[in-house]
Amino acid sequence: MPQFAANLSMLYQEHAFLDRFQAAARDGFTAVEYLFPYAFAKADIAERLRANGLQQVLFNAPPGDWDAGERGLACLIGREAEFRAGINTALDYAATLHCPRIHVMAGLAPAGVERATLQATYEANIAWAAEQAHAAGRDVMVEPINPRDFPGYLLNRQDAAHALVQRLGAP
Repeated sequence: MPQFAANLSMLYQEHAFLDRFQAAARDGFTAVEYLFPYAFAKADIAERLRANGLQQVLFNAPPGDWDAGERGLACLIGREAEFRAGINTALDYAATLHCPRIHVMAGLAPAGVERATLQATYEANIAWAAEQAHAAGRDVMVEPINPRDFPGYLLNRQDAAHALVQRLGAP
């Protein structure tokens, strides 16, 4: 039987973000996801989940400067410390929200940098994030995103995602 989660970043736009939890529960959802929780206190989100009988199933790790067009930090050379701090923040939120999964965005490939170098940085960062998540009882998710919606996104093919998981030996 399929199970669905309401994506609160996309649905219920007529409500303020924290009010979307009640709207999702009222429509019969038992699980929610959204892009990023970091603009809100974890305790406030946890209370909305509890009050509405919802399970948090997924959110994204910090993506860098989203408003400036960044779509993840994992492949960005020289941003490893910021990436690791973001993963630690995401794991902290995941613990409070009892969320089993964190999506880690690959990032946009900067012009003039060899793809192999970006790929090596990406894989090292994902491996580190997966180790941290495993220790915290969480899973790291990767998602290929097509080049039409996110031109330049490093991970843009499903076969590349499967190959990454195989190379890392991580679930």
